Amino acid sequence: MSDTRREPAAESAVRVSTLELFFDLVFVFTLTQLTRLLADELDWTGAARVALMLGIILWMYGGFAWLTNAVVPNNRLRRTLMLVGMGGFLTISLAIPDAFGDSGWAFGVGYFVVNAVHSGLFVLAGGPGASRAMLRLAPANLTSAALVLAGGFAPGGWRWALWALAFAVDVAAPYVRPIGGFTISPSHFVERHGLVVIIALGESVVAIGVGAAGLDVDLPLVVVAALALTLSYLMWWVYFGDGDEAAEHALAAVPEGGRAMVAMRAYGYAHYVLLLGVVVAAAGTKKVVGHAGEELKLAEAVVLASGLALYLAGDAAFRRALGLGNVRYRAAGVVLALATIPLGLVVAVGQLGALIAVLLLILAVEARGSLRPATRP
Repeated sequence: MSDTRREPAAESAVRVSTLELFFDLVFVFTLTQLTRLLADELDWTGAARVALMLGIILWMYGGFAWLTNAVVPNNRLRRTLMLVGMGGFLTISLAIPDAFGDSGWAFGVGYFVVNAVHSGLFVLAGGPGASRAMLRLAPANLTSAALVLAGGFAPGGWRWALWALAFAVDVAAPYVRPIGGFTISPSHFVERHGLVVIIALGESVVAIGVGAAGLDVDLPLVVVAALALTLSYLMWWVYFGDGDEAAEHALAAVPEGGRAMVAMRAYGYAHYVLLLGVVVAAAGTKKVVGHAGEELKLAEAVVLASGLALYLAGDAAFRRALGLGNVRYRAAGVVLALATIPLGLVVAVGQLGALIAVLLLILAVEARGSLRPATRP
């Protein structure tokens, strides 16, 4: 009983440091690069490349979020190793545009460095429980890193196969090797992942400026830019509208023995889909801003709608994993978002407006549902 009373105080002391935020800014450069790659390669091959690389990269970003949840970077050695990890992520980011070409070796080397720093720092400074848990998980992580490294030097189809296998190892690892030994501080964990989502959403705002580059600043451009900003704002509202407190309380309410697996489902698997949606939506926004009064190509309309659909699906999975209310309206929003594709083939700005209407409808219906019980006599 006394342990339970002390828990909130201990958790409140674990907040995200400025070094972690700096680390996240380097990581988000990978999302910028993936968005640019998808915008330049709007086909199934480009989409598959982006989805595969994001899955591989996000696994190790999540690993560092777990790491700093247990290891505070408060001395010179730890901060130096964090810098090495940041260098690994920067190398990965620089390699992304041609990762399936001549830069594959840099992607593989950067990923191996990130993985080695993560495993080493966790084992050395994570404490007895976290160290034992990491020693169980480290073989799977290092196997994945070795596959990515080998794939970076392999030709053509072998690179696809080795990187896909590495991604599969990452996804399966928590089920094959139990992760119950990790201690999760809900306040730090929720805040850290919320920060990377908000920074990633900032990428969609940057995409507005990139799409408008070289265009005359006239009324139509201002209108479409404002609509694109509104879409990004409503995506923020979908995720952050309830505040961080609800997610913190939900995660804290999970017994410690099962908290790590719930955190993996909510902030690992679900956030992969959610962040993939941000990347895809940003690529679609970039295309719309440059063709506001025109019809979109099929691939462009599909990307714009699919970005929001993936985002809503990831958010619904995230909320379902934490038990944060009924997610049926957000699941319905996935279908409604995809239904806007034909409108984009007529006029780009019309599809953008329709996607905004979808989000407004979801939020309005949810708000009305949350108020209904309180108004009953």
